[in-house]
Amino acid sequence: MTLPTLGLVGLGKIARDQHIPAIAATGLFELAAVVSPDGASADNVPTFRSQAEVLAALPGLDAVALCTPPAVRHGLTVEALRAGCHVLIEKPPAATLSELHDLVAEAEAARRTLFTAWHSQFNPAVEETRRRLADAEIRSVAITWKEDVRRWHPGQDWIFAAGGFGVFDPGINALSILTDILPAPVFVRSADLHVPANRDTPIAATLEMSAAPGSRIGRVTADFDFLQQGEQTWSIVIETDGETDGGRLELTHGGTRLMVDGTHVLAEPDTEYQRIYRHFHRLIGDGASDVDARPLSLVADACMVGRWHRTDAFDW
Repeated sequence: MTLPTLGLVGLGKIARDQHIPAIAATGLFELAAVVSPDGASADNVPTFRSQAEVLAALPGLDAVALCTPPAVRHGLTVEALRAGCHVLIEKPPAATLSELHDLVAEAEAARRTLFTAWHSQFNPAVEETRRRLADAEIRSVAITWKEDVRRWHPGQDWIFAAGGFGVFDPGINALSILTDILPAPVFVRSADLHVPANRDTPIAATLEMSAAPGSRIGRVTADFDFLQQGEQTWSIVIETDGETDGGRLELTHGGTRLMVDGTHVLAEPDTEYQRIYRHFHRLIGDGASDVDARPLSLVADACMVGRWHRTDAFDW
């Protein structure tokens, strides 16, 4: 059976660490090309300087996966869809909500699959947490998402440029889990955003959120920090009434592990990207799209209602 061909656009850390191994492990796509403007290459795969070059050289290409900075994803996605490709977009899928809404319309017009791959949603522990919270009285949710930008994005100035998201680049992973596990939507009520004096996007942020009255969801908070040293912290702690499936649920290690009332319930290896590519393959087969704007909406809302604070300059 002939596999659908796929081009990987962007060859940075996430592409090398996650996408290429997942494509190989699942065996559902043939990696036919990679795009790297600086000429970096992957083993035994043709390298191109731009997506346009790939589309011209491989007119029958079935799909692309975009792993570029978010500021350029809208234009690349439109280009790929109009060339007849199905498109998987790394998170966050676009720089703005209006861009994302436009991409939905472009995918419908092109009759191609569009998949916004919020990778943290594809952990079994996240799915199990969603099941346990479906009928729960949720008293509080506390997100703590703190990591070292120098470790995970060394020298990548784009992340602190306008449109680069800053600390929301990792923080949006937590928000993607939050919107996936809660039985009702939450809304940003206030936020404090701390921006280095020489940068454009936040290096730290705190959010206060709540649901609509009568939704059985209490206070929701998020604490994001890009200067965490030592152990990295990616956790969500949920306190419930304890009448359904436990009173305290702790999602840790980026959503890959679940503890309930201090007992480990689920801990699996990091295979979320393999699940992403399996889902993408199914969507293409079904002629469907999967677009989730909720995490991006929460970031946009935080920027709209938040208080902006200038903090110390940041240098690598």
